[in-house]
Amino acid sequence: MTKQQLFENIIRKQSFLCIGLDADIEKIPQCLLQEEDPVFAFNKSIIDATADLCIAYKPNLAFYECLGVKGWIALEKTVKYIKGNYPDQFVIADAKRGDIGNTSAMYARSFFDDLDVDAVTVTPYMGEDSVKPFLLYPRKWVILLALTSNKGSQDFQLTEGSNGERLFEKVLKKSQTWADSEQMMYVVGATQGKMFAGIRKYIPDHFLLVPGIGVQGGSLEEVCRYGMNKTCGLIVNSSRAIIYADNSENFDKAARTAAEEIRRLMTVQLKKNLTNK
Repeated sequence: MTKQQLFENIIRKQSFLCIGLDADIEKIPQCLLQEEDPVFAFNKSIIDATADLCIAYKPNLAFYECLGVKGWIALEKTVKYIKGNYPDQFVIADAKRGDIGNTSAMYARSFFDDLDVDAVTVTPYMGEDSVKPFLLYPRKWVILLALTSNKGSQDFQLTEGSNGERLFEKVLKKSQTWADSEQMMYVVGATQGKMFAGIRKYIPDHFLLVPGIGVQGGSLEEVCRYGMNKTCGLIVNSSRAIIYADNSENFDKAARTAAEEIRRLMTVQLKKNLTNK
């Protein structure tokens, strides 16, 4: 999917919502546990209930890998279902990979050739050669961790070097010198609200994947005020607040209601902020 196609989907749906498919087997409604594949059945119901309200889905690999082979099969079925039934959706593998070059090449092959997702989250800690293999796939995206939403982000990401430059700022600047950097997006947590303005000075045109809205307490209004650009430039993720809005047999209806409310707020922000860019 191209950047222009992503923007067109945002305008058409009046939404920049990404729904995190963090399918925890211990939280899936009881009514699904007798299914042959409860995780896929849960994901399918969530997807069918919300596909017209969002522009992306983001399965977090940890929730599938912990289930072994069955979990990976559920993940494959989920991605294939989205691609086959909702081809306008941007699919992100939230894997946070990153290793020496030949290992990263195998990770890239797994996600882009086998799973056929549109994007994968990657940690930049090991440098350019650990990211480069992911950038060799045309029309695929690398989403680098930059400034995350968790409290521990200040342990390393906000530390300053001798020149006063913080580590996340160095990640933003240095990664822009790499080949094919136009295929990058960046993870910036919603809990970092007002810092988006400074981040946009480094990467004014790139898309940001923004977790932390909802349960983690990030402000959608702040994110949009300081982070939205002329092509929106934001993919805002919500996981638990949507997929676990209810654990009864009406869980899919509750998920839709929760997604509708977030989409409503996003529509307001698009009208408010895009016109000023």
